[in-house]
Amino acid sequence: MSFDWWTLGLQTVNLLVLLWILSHFLFRPVSEIIAKRQAAATDELSHARAARAEAEAARDAAQARDAAVAARRAELLTGAQAEAESAKRQMLEEARKEVSKLRAEAQAEAQRRHAEAERALRDEAADLAVDIARRLLDRLPETTRSSGFIDGLAQAVAALPEQTREGLGAEGPVPVRAARELSDDETVLLKSRLAEVLGREIALAVTADPSLIAGIELDAPHAVVRNHFRADLDRIRQELLRHD
Repeated sequence: MSFDWWTLGLQTVNLLVLLWILSHFLFRPVSEIIAKRQAAATDELSHARAARAEAEAARDAAQARDAAVAARRAELLTGAQAEAESAKRQMLEEARKEVSKLRAEAQAEAQRRHAEAERALRDEAADLAVDIARRLLDRLPETTRSSGFIDGLAQAVAALPEQTREGLGAEGPVPVRAARELSDDETVLLKSRLAEVLGREIALAVTADPSLIAGIELDAPHAVVRNHFRADLDRIRQELLRHD
């Protein structure tokens, strides 16, 4: 078998021409298309990755906002609960103070009413005791209701300050009230006893005053001398009405 170099050479040339044609009209455009598609895919992948990153960032931001909102809500709830507890404690404290105040006022009112009732009973008892004593003294004989008190009145006048004694009778007759009308002898005795303690005689204006019960009262402008049962009963009543 013989080998034809011309045929091999032509076939080689044909192959080279075919390869040139394929590389120029097929491989290069295909490579460019592939490169463009790879670039487009890379660009889309980059956009996708960027969009994914943005989405993840947005998600993270949303989660952060949700967490912040939840924390703020929890803070507000905690603050509201604390304020509610504080308001509750304050209301309870004010209620306790008000109850204590009302209790103290009620106790004070009860004590006041008790004291008033006790005072009223004492007043009534004092009035009753004085009334009983007055009724008993009203039974004294008429003759003893004035004459027996003359000496006591004179002694009380003698105990007055000197200046007061000197002024008695200087402005006219000295008013004298007796539990009953004085007899002439009793009037003379009264003037005599007053003259002894004063060292001089004075004019008297004697009137009857049954409210004195028994006794005499000298009612001068600058001195009042009482020596009668009504004054004694008034003093007794005041003593009975003294409240601790």
